[in-house]
Amino acid sequence: MFTGIIQKTAHVTSVAKTKTGVAVSVRVLNGWKLHEGQSIAVNGICSTVRTLKGRTVAFDYVLETIRKTTVHWWREGDMLNLEQSLRLGDPLDGHVVMGHVEGRGRIDALLAEKGEKLFKISASREIIQGIIKKGSIALDGVSLTVIDVADTWFAVALIPYTLSHTNWGKHAVGTIVNIETDILGRQRMQTVLGTYAKKKHRQR
Repeated sequence: MFTGIIQKTAHVTSVAKTKTGVAVSVRVLNGWKLHEGQSIAVNGICSTVRTLKGRTVAFDYVLETIRKTTVHWWREGDMLNLEQSLRLGDPLDGHVVMGHVEGRGRIDALLAEKGEKLFKISASREIIQGIIKKGSIALDGVSLTVIDVADTWFAVALIPYTLSHTNWGKHAVGTIVNIETDILGRQRMQTVLGTYAKKKHRQR
């Protein structure tokens, strides 16, 4: 489990196809104590450290992950957001992020306004149904607040600190991002819909 508060960024050093999917290596800056088998959110994807050599960390991704996320487009030199898993007693500064990416979205427009950037992102209807206005969402692993949502798109705003401490400062129109909607929001919505369905059934 994670919080969506990015702790480091790292650059991809290699991407290679394997029999089961893709192997990706990144170079992590000094200051982290890592070990093999550890879970790290990489651009919002819960990833297991396969090998650790110096500051180079390797992860494996299977076809299901590749199908739902942006792993397919990662290339050497790309910057990725990293967050270590939450430990008991750690502050929850963002929101509960599972690292289970539900799908991808596309940045269709951005507007710079009063030091922040507003991003309009299109996504599938299935994902949009799980998004709540003023609720939380994780995009490329970053905990953000939804400022607006419609049938086929939603919008978020990023402050200068987030833009300078994550890869969002490099995102432009056309960039594809990983999306994980707020699990607590999804559960609340399912409860409401379930209650509504039961009432409709009793009225028949």
